[in-house]
Amino acid sequence: MSTSTVAPLVLRVPPPLTEHPASVYLSSLSSGSEPTMKRSLSLIAQLLTNGEADYLTLNWAELRYKHTAAIRAALIKNYEPATVNRVLCALRRVLKEALRLELMSPVDYARAVDIQSVKARKELRGRALSQDEIDSLMTVCFGDRTPAGFRDAALIAILRGAGLRRSEVVKLDLKDFKSDDGEIKVRSGKGKVDRTLYLSPSAAASVDDWIEIRTKAAGPVLCQVNKSGRVVQQRLTPQAVLFILHKRGEEAGVEAFSPHDLRRTFASDLLDAGVDLATVQMMLGHATPAQAARYDRRGEERKRRAGAVLQILERERVS
Repeated sequence: MSTSTVAPLVLRVPPPLTEHPASVYLSSLSSGSEPTMKRSLSLIAQLLTNGEADYLTLNWAELRYKHTAAIRAALIKNYEPATVNRVLCALRRVLKEALRLELMSPVDYARAVDIQSVKARKELRGRALSQDEIDSLMTVCFGDRTPAGFRDAALIAILRGAGLRRSEVVKLDLKDFKSDDGEIKVRSGKGKVDRTLYLSPSAAASVDDWIEIRTKAAGPVLCQVNKSGRVVQQRLTPQAVLFILHKRGEEAGVEAFSPHDLRRTFASDLLDAGVDLATVQMMLGHATPAQAARYDRRGEERKRRAGAVLQILERERVS
């Protein structure tokens, strides 16, 4: 954009946070969602001001349809549909706060948010890991008799056995795990809702093995391990979880996967075992069964088995 167009959009003195539409919006989000949406808002600010503003110094109240339409067009050229829609969602939410704070008129708001989302591709993202792949990951961790090996085995056991988001697993404290029955208490998950889950005896045993090394000092369940192999009572970050899984996946020769793929595996295996969708929804911490259904990655094997059942029934009918 030209300098004359950019200037009115850059705040030299940002308003108080309680009157700042972006800050008000971000304060309504969970700790897991806030960083992602903050980056989305800063991306909007950079695109509109040629890098002169971030989410705090962009004058959101001055945005009009010409700006939001330009943002949408720029995003489509450079990002996947899911990313585009996430950024546009953040944009609409901030403008809604600007309206509520009486910084925008209803007419300007209605025109500015009159932009369509981008139709996403129909292919399902991610995959479910096979039991052989899970076994290979755990074998690699068990083979590493250092504290990091025990910790990583516990991490995979929790992600696979309870379907936690990585933002949730790093927030687990020792008080949130009960070894006698494998109970895990997820506090303030997405949507700021608590939920209780239960690990299988084998998964709980992996966590117990790690806790024996970690000691029962209060603090995070999953701690850092320094280069000399000493346990440091400092919480893992979501990025560290990604790095650990990538490292163990390479060592195990497992096809690339994300932390969220372990969550998809958890949901798919529960559904395959006959657990009803409403229960899976509750265990995942989703608001609706439809959200949980999107995690189903049983794929072709499920359809093959279904087809085999129909064939058997048909033979019985004919005979």
